[in-house]
Amino acid sequence: MARNLNSLIVRAMIALTLLAFAVVYFGLLAYFSFIYEWLYPEFTDDDFLRTGDIVTLGLLLGIGISTASLLGWILARRIVDPLKSVAGAARRVAKGDFSARASLRRGNFGEASDLVDDFNQMAERLQRAEAELKYSNSAVAHELRTPLTILRGRLQGLLDGVFTPSAELYGRLIDHVDDLSAIVEELRTLALSNAGQLDLQYSRLDLAVEAEAALTSLEDQLGKAGITTTRELSSAVTSADRSRLRQAFVAILENCCRYAALSAVHVETGVAGQHVFFRCIDTGPGLPEESRARAFERFWRADDSRGRSGGGSGLGLPIVKAIAQAHGGDALILSSRTPGLAVEIRLPRGVLPVSG
Repeated sequence: MARNLNSLIVRAMIALTLLAFAVVYFGLLAYFSFIYEWLYPEFTDDDFLRTGDIVTLGLLLGIGISTASLLGWILARRIVDPLKSVAGAARRVAKGDFSARASLRRGNFGEASDLVDDFNQMAERLQRAEAELKYSNSAVAHELRTPLTILRGRLQGLLDGVFTPSAELYGRLIDHVDDLSAIVEELRTLALSNAGQLDLQYSRLDLAVEAEAALTSLEDQLGKAGITTTRELSSAVTSADRSRLRQAFVAILENCCRYAALSAVHVETGVAGQHVFFRCIDTGPGLPEESRARAFERFWRADDSRGRSGGGSGLGLPIVKAIAQAHGGDALILSSRTPGLAVEIRLPRGVLPVSG
C-alpha cells in the first residue's frame, strides 16, 4: 500500500509538472506564431526558439520534474508513515495484542496526528474493555459460586437427612435464591446499559418525592444499621424513569447500610444550573482518594471487608452510574475534606423525549 501510494503521489507531481510545462510551452508557441508577428512586424524565423532556448526549456523541464519528484516523495512519506504505523498497530490489535499503539514522527500534518491519536484512544478503550471483561467473568463466577455452594450444601444436607426441614431453613434457602436472582438482574441491567438498550419509561417526576419514597422504604434497614438520617429535599422536577431512578436511590442508601453503619446520612435534592441532583453524604469510613476513581467499576471493592459477607455484590454503584448515564446524566463521588462518602446523581433538567 505504501509503495503504491508513494508512486502515485510522485507520478501525480510529475504529471502536474509536465502539464504546467505543456501549458507554458504551447502558450508561448501560440503567442509567437499568431500574436508576436502582428505586434512586431520585423520578427524573422531566425529569432524563433534558438537552440539555446530549447536547451533552457529542457533544463527547466528537468529541474521541474526533479523538484516535483523530490517534493512528491517527501509528501508521500509524510502521508504514508502514519498510515503504516496505524496499519501495523491495527494488525497487532486484530491478533489480540490490545497494547499496540501507533506512533507519529515530528513534522507530520495535523490530520495524521488526529488519526494516530484517535486510533490510540480506540486501542486503549479496547484494552480496558478486554481487561474489564476478563475481570468481570472471573468476578461473576466468584460472586455466584458462594451462594450456589451454600445452596447446594443445604439441599444436599436435606437430602441426606443431616438437616431437619424447617421454615427457618427453607427461608434461608429462599434468601440465597433471592441473592442469585438479584445478581443476575444487576448483571442484566449493566449489560443492557452497555449495549444502549436499557429501556426507560419517562414520566414527569420530582426527585424530592422519589428520594423520600426511597428513604421510607429503607427505614427499617437504615435503623438496623444504626444510621441516623437527615434530609434537605428541595423540589427538583425532571423527566425520568421512576422505577429505575428509585432503584438507583435505593442502591446508594443500601451502600450506606453495608459500609457506613452507625453513621449519619444526609440526603439532598435540588437544582444546580441545567441539572437536578440527588446527593447522599455519609460519615462512614469512606474511600481513599486514589480508590474513588474505581468506585464505579463492577465488582470492585476497596478491601476484603467490602465483600459478600457485608451483603454486597460490587454492582451497586456501577448500576447507579449506568442508570444515570442512560438518562443523559452521570453519577460521581464528590470530593470532601471530612470522613465519609458523598455520592451524587446529576440528571438533565430539561424535558427528555418520552420512550415508548
